[in-house]
Amino acid sequence: MKSPAGSHSVSELRRLTPARVGLGRAGGSLPTEALLEFMLDHARARDAVHAAFDVQRLISGLNDVGLEALEVCSRSRERQDYLGRPDLGRSLDQSSREALVSRKGDPCQVAIILGDGLSPTAVNAHAIGVVNFLIPRLAIDQIDIGPVVVARGARVALGDEIGALLRARMMVMLIGERPGLSAADSLGAYLTFAPKIGRTDADRNCVSNIHGAGLGYEEAAFRIAWLIREGLAREVTGVRLKDESGEYKSRSIAGLSRWSDKPQV
Repeated sequence: MKSPAGSHSVSELRRLTPARVGLGRAGGSLPTEALLEFMLDHARARDAVHAAFDVQRLISGLNDVGLEALEVCSRSRERQDYLGRPDLGRSLDQSSREALVSRKGDPCQVAIILGDGLSPTAVNAHAIGVVNFLIPRLAIDQIDIGPVVVARGARVALGDEIGALLRARMMVMLIGERPGLSAADSLGAYLTFAPKIGRTDADRNCVSNIHGAGLGYEEAAFRIAWLIREGLAREVTGVRLKDESGEYKSRSIAGLSRWSDKPQV
């Protein structure tokens, strides 16, 4: 029997999505190959959650492009505390807070924060790549960047406290997203204008799904830079700022090779 006009076979559908569709069956269970792939992806997701956060490598990468980097920690010192007590990851520990309060520095337009989140693997792999493409885009618009903060045990809301202490008009947090069975290393970028303790998700914009099979570094930087520029100009982020950056088209930027010699994923 012929398939109806315009219909697609299961194999064609599987090429269009990473979702698990049309896996088949062996008796009352999955075929061995499909089961092993599921178990492998599940193990990768678990490993990503518990991976070590490579702070020194991140700081070194930031220093290489001329950015001052500071290290802080949330009140969540242990990974089990981080997973069981999300509230601890939303505020700085006492020593980190005192270090930022005592820091002598001018206010800045943008504070960039790298937080481990639920996938340190994602931040280790992709954060510096995104920053390398983002810096020249912000330079074009003469947007001032303060020190970049590398935060251990971080939830998204930790960026609000950090941004407020750095007297930043906007904070951008690059953080590991919750691992899934199709992507264990997905990075997200969260932007908040006028950061302060008590901001909610309604006050933020998000650029998500940054990884090898998702959004590339250059396109992610393009969208983040647009949101930063427009957010500063309109003095708002969140539900009142829609991403109207339009369809991304690769274009050369003067001096780009100075900042990154890593190809887009």
